[in-house]
Amino acid sequence: MKAIRLTTLGAPLEEQGIEVPHVGPRDVLIRVAAAGICHSDAHYRAGVSPVAHLPLTLGHEVAGVVEQAGAQVENFKSGDRVCVHYLVTCGECEFCRSGNEQFCARAEMIGKHRDGGYAELIVIPERSVFALSPEIPFEQGAILMCSSATSLHALRKARLQPGETVAVFGVGGLGVSAIQLAHHLGAARVFGVDLNPAKLEIAVEFGAIPVDAREDPVKQIRELTDGRGVDVALELVGLPLTMRQAVQSLAILGRAAIAGLTQETFEVAPYSELIGKEVEITGVSDHLASEIRQLLEMARSQQLNLSNIIRTVPLEPAPINDALDGLENFGSDVRVVILPGAGTTACR
Repeated sequence: MKAIRLTTLGAPLEEQGIEVPHVGPRDVLIRVAAAGICHSDAHYRAGVSPVAHLPLTLGHEVAGVVEQAGAQVENFKSGDRVCVHYLVTCGECEFCRSGNEQFCARAEMIGKHRDGGYAELIVIPERSVFALSPEIPFEQGAILMCSSATSLHALRKARLQPGETVAVFGVGGLGVSAIQLAHHLGAARVFGVDLNPAKLEIAVEFGAIPVDAREDPVKQIRELTDGRGVDVALELVGLPLTMRQAVQSLAILGRAAIAGLTQETFEVAPYSELIGKEVEITGVSDHLASEIRQLLEMARSQQLNLSNIIRTVPLEPAPINDALDGLENFGSDVRVVILPGAGTTACR
């Protein structure tokens, strides 16, 4: 089968022909209908975040149709529309049993530790497969599995309460979902912070107050909140600067949830920015399988709408590498999704 794979760190992905993966008794073989291109994939290609081995098929945002179900699979059959929780876990350890499966010592992430969705087919244990309603297009079902799910998990970790204010640093794939989810969870006001004018326009379209980060965003947020700051700040960019700005934008007893990936550190002034206001800084690691059904229902009922922020590309190396280049350079794309066999389209 055809796959677009990472063969050398720091180099463009390449097309390879590989064997169709073996289907175990509890596995589901899925014909990929859509695979999202995530900023994490750019980190993997660059070697910023290490992958388990090379060559490797990237892609952890996957939706498609069941091609074959293993003999012991109970809930899925050939022809079913599905999407994939990107963690393959043991299901038995203390973290899996407590619903914190992202810390399972045996966890494997598709597209990082095992082959992912930049391919015609992918195999995954039934435990990581979810039914995808016909009302949800495949390309939306794919990106729900990472950007939307991580945004929901970040808001839950930040304990957002109705009536609170939220600043979303980074109006990309995660940010667009975060803005909508914050509104759905009862936020009084949501601020969308970004450098890119096009993305600030998108923030406005989804009901956020735009904050142009080309000027001091912390100062702007404080002015817009009468000097108070926000109750919750989500950092979705992965830069030390925006991480510090997220903390600095907090009100007394505020909570900053950090989801962006970087190997660099960021500074916090212990008294004025942390102790003196009793603010909290929380790390956000992936998301939980238990959150996916809620997301899918929100998408089915149009409470979460991703239809206008997706650009699609075919399963070919050149457009996929171009999309990864754009992510590395913080370009204007919100989300790019691979549709195997399809041409390039833009929804905006």
